[in-house]
Amino acid sequence: MIPVDGVKVGHWTNTEARTGCTAIEFPVGTVASYECRGGAPASRELMLLEPDKSVTSIDALLLTGGSAFGLAAADGVMRRMEEVGRGVPTPGGAVPIVPALALFDLAVGDASVRPGPEQGYAAAAAATADDPATGQVGAGTGALVSHWRGPAGALPGGVVTATRRVEHVVVWALVVVNAFGDIDPGSATVDTAPVEALQQPFEFDRTHTTIGAVVTNATLDKVGCRIVAQGAHDGLARAINPPHTRFDGDALVAAATGQVDAHVDVVRLLALAAVTDAIRSVGAV
Repeated sequence: MIPVDGVKVGHWTNTEARTGCTAIEFPVGTVASYECRGGAPASRELMLLEPDKSVTSIDALLLTGGSAFGLAAADGVMRRMEEVGRGVPTPGGAVPIVPALALFDLAVGDASVRPGPEQGYAAAAAATADDPATGQVGAGTGALVSHWRGPAGALPGGVVTATRRVEHVVVWALVVVNAFGDIDPGSATVDTAPVEALQQPFEFDRTHTTIGAVVTNATLDKVGCRIVAQGAHDGLARAINPPHTRFDGDALVAAATGQVDAHVDVVRLLALAAVTDAIRSVGAV
């Protein structure tokens, strides 16, 4: 079971086209913010998660392949959330809040096949509280790591998860790893080979990106969630070398369900650890 109560995950996967999408549904009242440190992001509705914006809750998050084309799958997640009565009340009815993050997988499968509204709806409708499938499924179906090594040297990436907890405080991470860099298992020195490769001509610009969510049962406001998202990126930087390149759109959403009290720095450190653990498990799932 997903260790944060009320959180659900569903995948839609197309193994032939090597693409897919993943929907994360949050319990009512979940607060969220984000941090984007990569140079080539593909996203939708992230501005709503800025701490100064008036919307304070999030209904679901879409993680998708298909690059910017795949962001259309968020329409289907919104439709599903509307069906189950979720959203911000307005005079015209409830409007679901569904940010979306996309990664680039068009070069590894059939580039004409991208997740759209029907696929997003299917992922959201399939969401359950069971531990989600990991590996090359959902948004991670076409994900690879070590892209800097070229097509012959790239290795499978995909969906990974990990949990860290201290007493009653829980942080759960779901990350889709599609990185320009290598997975760093915790080496004592920094390998500069990827940086040296950047000095040479190559033809795989803007074709990467690691995206995901860290979810906690703690009570945090949007500023606290921003701080936790920053900690999550610190974990990404520990586990991917090099992180946050101009060719990655690395972005992570931090969501707090508000079930227990906790100091924000406790949650931030747990987020760092959970994301590090998750990414370092690539290849083991």
